[in-house]
Amino acid sequence: MYIPRIMESKLRYLAEHFPVVMVCGARQVGKTTLLNRLKEENEKIQYVTLDYPRLRILAREDPGLFLQQYQPPLIIDEIQYAPELLSYIKIQVDQSHQNGSYYLTGSQMFHMMKNVSQSLAGRVGILSMYSLSRAEILGRETVPFRPDRIGPAGAAETVTTLFERILRGGMPQLIADPGLLPEDYFGAYTQTYLERDIRDLIAVKDEGRFLRFLSCAAARTGQEVNLADMAKDVEIDRKTAESWLSLLVSSGLVYLLQPYSRNTIKRIVKRPKLYFMDTGLACYLTYWNQPRALELSAMAGAMFKSYVLSEIVKSYVGHGIDVRSRLCYYRDNNGKEIDLMILEDGKLYPVEIKKSADPGKAALKNFTVLDSLPEVVGEGAVICMTPMVIPLDEKDKLVPVACI
Repeated sequence: MYIPRIMESKLRYLAEHFPVVMVCGARQVGKTTLLNRLKEENEKIQYVTLDYPRLRILAREDPGLFLQQYQPPLIIDEIQYAPELLSYIKIQVDQSHQNGSYYLTGSQMFHMMKNVSQSLAGRVGILSMYSLSRAEILGRETVPFRPDRIGPAGAAETVTTLFERILRGGMPQLIADPGLLPEDYFGAYTQTYLERDIRDLIAVKDEGRFLRFLSCAAARTGQEVNLADMAKDVEIDRKTAESWLSLLVSSGLVYLLQPYSRNTIKRIVKRPKLYFMDTGLACYLTYWNQPRALELSAMAGAMFKSYVLSEIVKSYVGHGIDVRSRLCYYRDNNGKEIDLMILEDGKLYPVEIKKSADPGKAALKNFTVLDSLPEVVGEGAVICMTPMVIPLDEKDKLVPVACI
């Protein structure tokens, strides 16, 4: 069963305007399926994967011969295994001047973006991909979330159905196969992640300890990053913890929400917040397997925030929009905090995230700190379990989680 992805239109657009298109994301989020869908529409496109050891060796040792054997238009899956190809692809596209020549996928987003940017600057359109969003699962249209452009809510979300969704996550295989248990799927997923990505990228002497670090990070989803505490819990040094966290980010498993920062604002914390981009994986790593138990637990609020934040990020990246300069959070030394701030079009849009059905105006109490910031303050939202959009004042409103 193919589930249409929001980024399909952006993928076609990039192929019309760039000779190379790069799709980055974690394992099994649907990169290959997306590109093979494109291949079905254009029979001229060939497909090759560097998962095969012989092809990987050929691509590394003789990239020129590899590209002679496989002519464009060409999909090259798992390009991170042979970055040597990138310089040769540059030569090919500079000679042909043909858009839509190469489609690349990679499971190491930032590592690959660095290599691609150096070798293919100005020649590549880049898309980041995560697991399925709620809108994609339900098959409805969506817009990048912002408090002043609330999309249709679609089906109402009860607490029960929401936590079932949080526990299951958005990995395509779990959505396509409702009978597959999350613990079975994610057990195999983490093993594959350890065997393929981790062993290929870093020399982890103790995979059990790295898995503990992965679980430690999942237990901190929605919290500020404290590398010293994480290192202490896993019994590793801080430098190793920093390296391993960077690996989780570059693998697309974790998103770091940066704090708001302006030169004129001095009382801002420096640490980013850590969010797992698939709550199903975070639940598996923290040993939750019943939605009702999770809903009543101390982790419920953090998982709810992680779900909302990941859905908002997906609403942007699905349209090919880079969120790094748009999304941040606010917290000062007085403890005043705003879960999310969206910076667009010269305006700042504050967002609070509450598991409550009716958090009321008290949820807006920290919005007053925005008056001291240089940006124009736009409409604000409190994303919660309310059944409908409800105005709280002339600028701010309660927004159902089903709207994101």
